[in-house]
Amino acid sequence: MVDSEDISEVPLRPLVWMGNARKNIREFPSEVQKAVGYALQLVQAGETPMEAKPFKGVGSGVYEIIKRYDTDTYRAVYAVKIGEKVYVLHAFQKKSKGGIKTPQADVDLIKQRYKDALEREEQL
Repeated sequence: MVDSEDISEVPLRPLVWMGNARKNIREFPSEVQKAVGYALQLVQAGETPMEAKPFKGVGSGVYEIIKRYDTDTYRAVYAVKIGEKVYVLHAFQKKSKGGIKTPQADVDLIKQRYKDALEREEQL
C-alpha cells in the first residue's frame, strides 16, 4: 500500500494555446485527442513523450507530437523553451500526399505563432 504522503506532486507548467490549436485538437478523433492530451500533460510535467520529435527549422525547443489513426496522421506542434510555459503552436491533420514533409503553409503558420509566443512572453 502506498501512503499518499509518499507521492510528490509534480507541478505542471501552464499550457498556452496559440491561434486555433485547441479548437483543432477538439476536432481530432477521440482516441487522437486522448493521446495528444496525455502527451502534452507529460510535457507539462517536464517529460518528453515517446511520440515527440524535434520540429526543425523554427527554433530551439520546438517539438511535434505525431499520432497516426486509421489512415490519417495528426500533429500537434509545441514549444518548451519560452519562459515557464508550454506553447501549443499548431495542431492539424496532415493531408499532404507528398511524403512526410510538413506542408509549407503549416510551417509558415508555426513560425509565425512561435514568433508571436516569443513576443507575448517578452511582454509579461
